Amino acid sequence: MALFRIDRRTQAGPAEVWLRLTDWPRHTGSVPLTRITVSTPPPTGVGTVFVARTGVGRLAFDDPMEVVEWQPPEGEGTGRCRLEKRGRVVTGWAEMEVRPGPEGTGALLVWREDLRVWRLPHLLDPVTARAGRLVFGRALTRILRG
Repeated sequence: MALFRIDRRTQAGPAEVWLRLTDWPRHTGSVPLTRITVSTPPPTGVGTVFVARTGVGRLAFDDPMEVVEWQPPEGEGTGRCRLEKRGRVVTGWAEMEVRPGPEGTGALLVWREDLRVWRLPHLLDPVTARAGRLVFGRALTRILRG
């Protein structure tokens, strides 16, 4: 699998960053050619399922994910969410951690992801990780802008 990590510091506090990140439909358009559909009723928590549909027409695929860990930030604490990717094309997991920023201002987001793309040889994992860091890094920047 291709493991990568993205760190982002923001002016927004942990609670606001958490709300932006876990508003799954908000991710639509942040990743190119991707639309998010939530399959389970609100509120989000362990067991929430959503699907990222990526591509155009017949060249699209579904990336279903399930929330398996859910701990929103409380006060000055750290929030943590873990998603398991359950698709046929993309498998693996993603974790997000939202912490208070240094000196009590803003927040620090740490995004870790380990993904596997169907039929892509392990030899290409470093390339997949670099591409994931680039694509998801840009997506997180858009989502965090508000």
